Amino acid sequence: MISFGPIPSRRLGKSLGVNNIVSPKACSYNCVYCQVGKTKRHTKEREAFYRPEVIYQEVQQHLRRLKPDDYPDYLTFVANGEPTLDIHLGKAIEQLKKLGIPIAIISNGSLLTKKDVRDSLSLADWVSVKVDAADEENWKKLNRPVAGLTFEAYLSGLHSFADEFTGILCTESMLVRDYNDAAGHLERLARLVKEFHPDKSYLSIPTRPPADNRADAPIAKQLIMAWQFFNNEGLNTELLTGFEGKHTGYTGNAFDDILNITAVHPLREDTMEELLWNDKSDTSVISSLLHMRLIDKVKYKGKIFYYRQYRPI
Repeated sequence: MISFGPIPSRRLGKSLGVNNIVSPKACSYNCVYCQVGKTKRHTKEREAFYRPEVIYQEVQQHLRRLKPDDYPDYLTFVANGEPTLDIHLGKAIEQLKKLGIPIAIISNGSLLTKKDVRDSLSLADWVSVKVDAADEENWKKLNRPVAGLTFEAYLSGLHSFADEFTGILCTESMLVRDYNDAAGHLERLARLVKEFHPDKSYLSIPTRPPADNRADAPIAKQLIMAWQFFNNEGLNTELLTGFEGKHTGYTGNAFDDILNITAVHPLREDTMEELLWNDKSDTSVISSLLHMRLIDKVKYKGKIFYYRQYRPI
């Protein structure tokens, strides 16, 4: 279950996801808003997960099953945790480049103090790094980093990577009510993001069930205020506050498609219905997956979402 989609991306068009982290979720953060759920393995140590050639073969086979209209704009490392924990990330990117599709990576940026991590990310065409907080207090409260990481080192790594990277660099700041949406903090956050000279700065809000149900979107006034602060700094800023769309790529195997996508990307009910229709399947697949406790469902802001479970059957 390495590749999934493609799914509509607000940033990348059609994105074929690449999940290079073996379950359960492994991450250097345990963000209150994470859509993948709570971190099961809280770590900053890099290790081997899948062999690069296995990732390549899985993605290649997935592409062969797609219809021409579903061919992705990007192959995107969006993992069951932090993708840079994979010690073979660079080799996996080199393998995937043979397919001729741009490579994108969404990272929390916490391991960029390591030169080998920066070298791996530098092989990608498009990189998004997380910048949610302008100070250590808010960083710890919102991102809940593993012991041993420091805010000072995190910023140093981001600066080093921004200076070295020649591809498209984006920042993403998740705004959460009562965590990092105070006016003074937003103004300082905009000044901090400017230091990295990103091609684009994204401001996002929780739109799927978060790890902590107290994590909610700021009120509209704070969102507009954040956008204004970022624009005042001359940043090319975009708000990511809407639903990406229902259409997802499909392979004809509803069982696998649902498990692959929900591993890192909860499926809204209407999106699930369209996926089943495209895969020429029906809701009995959902019933079976729920019965086997491979997926679960939750109601969030009036909508039903399905997400991957990793409990023993």
